[in-house]
Amino acid sequence: MTHERDDRFDGPAKLAGQNRIRLVAIGFSIAFLAISLQLANLTIYKGMGVEDDVLAEHQPRMPRPDIVDRNGVVIATDIAVASLYADPRKIIDVEEAIESLTATVPDLDAKALRTKLTQPGRAFVWIKRQVAPEERDAVYNLGIPGVGFVNERRRVYPLGRLAAHTVGYVDLDSKGIAGIEKYLDDQGALYTASLAEGSGETASPAQISADTRVQHALTDELEKAVIKFQAKAAGGIVIDITTGEIIALVSLPDFNPNQEDKKFSKQQANMMTSGVFELGSVIKAVTFAMAFDYGVTNLTGKYDARFPLVIGNASISDYHAQRRVLTVPEIFINSSNIGTARMALDVGLEGHQEFLRRVGFFDRLTTEVPESAKPLLPKHWSKLATATAAFGHGFAVQPLQGISVIGGIINNGVMTAPTFLKRDVAEAEVLAKRIVMPETSEKMRYLFRLNVTEGTASKADVIGYRVGGKTGTAEKVVGGRYVPDKLLNSFIGAFPMDNPKYAIIVMLDEPKATPETYGFATAGWNAVPTAGKIIERIAPLLGVRPVFTPEDIEKLAKLAKTAKKDG
Repeated sequence: MTHERDDRFDGPAKLAGQNRIRLVAIGFSIAFLAISLQLANLTIYKGMGVEDDVLAEHQPRMPRPDIVDRNGVVIATDIAVASLYADPRKIIDVEEAIESLTATVPDLDAKALRTKLTQPGRAFVWIKRQVAPEERDAVYNLGIPGVGFVNERRRVYPLGRLAAHTVGYVDLDSKGIAGIEKYLDDQGALYTASLAEGSGETASPAQISADTRVQHALTDELEKAVIKFQAKAAGGIVIDITTGEIIALVSLPDFNPNQEDKKFSKQQANMMTSGVFELGSVIKAVTFAMAFDYGVTNLTGKYDARFPLVIGNASISDYHAQRRVLTVPEIFINSSNIGTARMALDVGLEGHQEFLRRVGFFDRLTTEVPESAKPLLPKHWSKLATATAAFGHGFAVQPLQGISVIGGIINNGVMTAPTFLKRDVAEAEVLAKRIVMPETSEKMRYLFRLNVTEGTASKADVIGYRVGGKTGTAEKVVGGRYVPDKLLNSFIGAFPMDNPKYAIIVMLDEPKATPETYGFATAGWNAVPTAGKIIERIAPLLGVRPVFTPEDIEKLAKLAKTAKKDG
């Protein structure tokens, strides 16, 4: 018997089966698409969001311009570095990750790292900022999920400690914290640099007035002086008094801006601008200029220094007591407190204050370097206050301000505001201010040179460079009292004195006497010879040509003869 198939019943069943297959396929497709979208959301879009937040929040938004010295030597620049971060949500085994990372990057703390990687809900944590290239490569080779790198810029200082107080430093986020680095931020220089970066151009470097050659010589000689005289600290400044440019500035102890931990001590601060000190007899130069300018005396004037000057219950005496009537030049080269005080009293209290205001000692000196201290003057001006302030007691200023004023006094009476940026003569002339008459300046140049050839600053007489200057030995105040055996010694000099171009200040904090100084610890025995060595090294670098008088040639011949004999 033959059976025939009836397609009338197979058709609907077949169709129903196909529909069920389509529905299952569509369901799988929808599920797969949902999973794919979720994965994309987690791994790509959310990852991109985190990365964008990192870049926006943590990366430097603007490039820092290089900082170069007056001759184009690079002092500060940026380099590309990688910083290590983690997304804790993506780390599969936290303990394994911690073990691998601490073994590869030894300075990581396991406990601190565990705290970071186990914070619930965190999508980004820093592991280490600005890692070394070898550390970056080693961590990359570990292949830990959730651990990655962000490209950043690191500020480096190729010359290390050299000019550190002038240049300053930045934090991990490349924000200026001190010195010129902070000035660049405050003045919007980084915004200008960012425009250059956006246009594909290189940001112009910031050129400062310092000469790294002079800076090195100044640092080297001050370090030698600290060791030789066992001083607690030292400082020095070289300034072009015609333009106000600061050619070199040193404050010891200093610091290395490259070190990762920027927790510098108070002793490492820039004491040349952020500290105020009694400069002692150095201030007598200001008093002499005041007396000349007011016409109360001249180079032929005389003052009685036979006996101490008594004012109320106070008695003012001389360290190098001559106990006779002194001429004005003799008062200067013997550093007579009595004679200087009498000159100030002749000017009078109001005249004294007016002159100090004129030269700026009533105001804080501000420059591009933000660290700055205001002068400390007598709270109540009296006859005694005028007498003691005349020779530097009860009157404290920042060293940069002191050298700026004295530099103006000997620069034909014209003072130009000091600057840490390179400045030309035309700019300086616009900022120049007359503080004393040319005749007063001429008298002061004569006294400065006389003090080196015949007075307390003779050890700064560098043959051929016509050095002049004034010494200062100040007793430090401890617990409200002056302590005789704790001295702050200073010397402010200039060269060449026939037409001064550069001024220098050298300071030594609590220097000790040596056999070579015959038991003396005053400025003439330590700060002055240190300044002489500095000038001998830097004058040729600054293009100052030596001029030899017959006396100089005779001295050189004697020195050569002695050297040959000793050799």
